[in-house]
Amino acid sequence: MAKRMIRWTHAVSLPAGDAYQQSGWCPPVDVYRLRDGWLIKFELAGVRPEEIHLSACGRVLTLRGARHDWVIGESQSCYSMEISYNRFQRSIELPCDVEHARLESEYRDGMLLVRISPEGSKS
Repeated sequence: MAKRMIRWTHAVSLPAGDAYQQSGWCPPVDVYRLRDGWLIKFELAGVRPEEIHLSACGRVLTLRGARHDWVIGESQSCYSMEISYNRFQRSIELPCDVEHARLESEYRDGMLLVRISPEGSKS
């Protein structure tokens, strides 16, 4: 099982992000309540781990990134396109503080798993 470090930013203020809000694609997310915290699962098919940025501010966890089309070459032309390639942003508000919580992430098979444990919890 491959684990990769995702860049975390704990910030009070975040950049405006207009380029992210105009993307037209918003990754789907599942939110699970666990006995000792939360599990947030983002579907990020085709997104490279180095393109993923997470930030936590108050009760909001924000995922930003970009998905790029890497298949098209000079001798190819598009016949049909249904997959969105662009920058994206997805924010999830939880009923607990995530800025000071313990955050662990794992990127596996196009899914980003984020485990959130309340401050001071032992996992």
